[in-house]
This record gives sequence, C-alpha cells and structure tokens, in this order.
Amino acid sequence: MYESYLTNGKQLSFEKAQVMAVINLTPDSFYDGGKFSSTADVLKDAEMKVNEGATILDLGAASSRPGAAVVSEEEEIARLKEPLRELRHAFPHVFISVDTYRAPVAEFAIQSGADIINDISGGLLDKDMLPLIAANQVAYVLMHMQGTPQTMQQHPHYTEVVTDVVAFFQERIAVCERLGISKLILDPGFGFGKTQLHNYQLLKHLDAVVALGYPVLSGISRKAMVNSVLHTSPVTALNGTTVLNTLALHNGSKLIRVHDVREARQAVEILAYYQSVN
Repeated sequence: MYESYLTNGKQLSFEKAQVMAVINLTPDSFYDGGKFSSTADVLKDAEMKVNEGATILDLGAASSRPGAAVVSEEEEIARLKEPLRELRHAFPHVFISVDTYRAPVAEFAIQSGADIINDISGGLLDKDMLPLIAANQVAYVLMHMQGTPQTMQQHPHYTEVVTDVVAFFQERIAVCERLGISKLILDPGFGFGKTQLHNYQLLKHLDAVVALGYPVLSGISRKAMVNSVLHTSPVTALNGTTVLNTLALHNGSKLIRVHDVREARQAVEILAYYQSVN
C-alpha cells in the first residue's frame, strides 16, 4: 500500500490529504480562462495558493472543458514554457504537475522540472505517454474519460458507471505496472464523459476506486455537477464545491484539485480532526 511517492527528490506524502491548485494558462477554461496577462501574474497567484496550503501546482496550457478547441503541441508548449520555468525556480520544494495528454508536452515539462504528469486520457490519446512516464519515473495521474474533450458530453453511456470505471482502471493499472510505472494516482474524471447521475454515483461509491490500492484524486471544483444541483454558475459554485470536496475526502480521496485553496485546506483540516475523534 502506498504511503508516499518520491519524485525528483521530493516526498509526496498521502498521510494527510493533499490540495492540488489549478493554474490555468489558457484563454478559454470554463471558470478562470484568460486570468493571467503575464508570468508575473502567474507567480503571484501561485504564491498565494502555496501560502494558503497548496502542496501541488497543476499547470494546464490547453483547455479540456467540454467542446474545447484543440491547440497544437507547439502552442501548448509555448504557453507552458516561461511560467513553468519561473515557477520551478520560485518554488523548488513545491510539487509541480502539468496537465497534458501529449507525450511531447509531457517530455518538455519533465525536462523543465515537473514532478507529476496529469493525463486526462490515461495514456490512450498518445501511445508514447506511458513509455515516457516509465522512463522518467515521475508521478502520473491516470484519469478516466469517455471520448475526448470535444465529444465526451455527447450522450455518455455506461452499462454501470462504477463497475465500468473500475474495470478501466484495472486494465490501465495492469499496463502501467507491466511498464514499471508505480507512482500512480487515480482520477475518476468527474465531468469527463459523465452525466450528473454518473458523477454522483461515482462520488458515492468512490471506495470502489480507493480499493484498487492507489491514491485517488477528485477534481470537482466549480463543475457542472455542483451547478446542476444548486442552479449556480462556476462563479457562484464555491460553497457547493466545498461540500462535494468534503464528501470526496470522506469517501477516501487523498488529493483534491481545486481553484480555491483556502477553503479546500479548511475542509481537509476539519475532516481530519473529525476523523480523529473517538
């Protein structure tokens, strides 16, 4: 059973749940796209998030929202290049994750000091991704997605969503283990090829993913699964997000990917105290 992962000389512990902070370098992400006008803005935002309790900064340079336009590898790397270099220099002890499904982008990120690759496709959209991870032995977020970002919300269908997602992970874990990839983090992919019901079924039965023996990451922040129930928007979804993050943590998630670090860290701390009480 995992306790921590050593990546680039830093120990990522799962004794307490970790907060992964979203840093979108895109103009078109569903909530905070186009937020930054300069690398200095990125650094300022990252500093705030680290001070609020983020242990991982997750950089995304190509939007994966439903229907997002595809950008070239060259454009993705160009968006990533300067912020990643400056963040690595400014925060040497913070874990940096790069959100990409493309092996050339992941290779650039690893060479530039990234500790984690966060792949929405679980290695299925680029055949070179898993061999790259195996060769470099960084931590790897293996996410479930039905379809692609362009098609995933067009009538998603499962025989039984929890069983199907677990079967996907079992198959992909076996592939990773054969390649010698051991620093896996499993992400059920809330909102990636799932209806509202699918998302809540996965959240309620998250223990089935936890039982696979690897740390689980939940990315729920300000998503439609909050807004569809509360009739909020991404801008007004913070309270609902905190509720769902708390449920994910209670159900066994060891990492939560969020836009709002302070509130997420408070959820982690309160739940940890609650669970310590006899």
